[in-house]
Amino acid sequence: MGLQASGKSTFYKKYFFNSHVRISLDLLRTRNREQKFLNVCLQTSAKLVVDNTNPRREDRARYIALCKERRYQVIGYFFQTSLPDALARNNLREGKDKVKDVALYDVRKKLQLPSFDEGFDRIFSVRIQGDDFLVQEWKKEAGNVSEPKDRLG
Repeated sequence: MGLQASGKSTFYKKYFFNSHVRISLDLLRTRNREQKFLNVCLQTSAKLVVDNTNPRREDRARYIALCKERRYQVIGYFFQTSLPDALARNNLREGKDKVKDVALYDVRKKLQLPSFDEGFDRIFSVRIQGDDFLVQEWKKEAGNVSEPKDRLG
């Protein structure tokens, strides 16, 4: 979850490329294709990563519900970045990888913090730090998400 150019796809390539199937609307181009591919992954119990912006609870809900039905552990990664930083990284992109600035503004307006009550088993905050990522787990405390505490990678 997060703005375009916040590191989602790079994080996938670094940490999940060799172990998880990537579900990405950027690659599949239509919701119909995405749904069919997701269904195949779920039917075969494949490990998967949904690599989309998913800014709102309602955007995430369908993935979470389907995964929970299949008894998947649902782990959320929330990519935190400032809009100016995302715009700057996006401007370094070329071709189809570069999105219009208005798309980043649109996602930023919609962006909602993830919550355990959505069905996540674990949630991590991810920030770009130099050429790497700072990953911190959010803890459940009295039914709320606390600030990230543990550095994991």
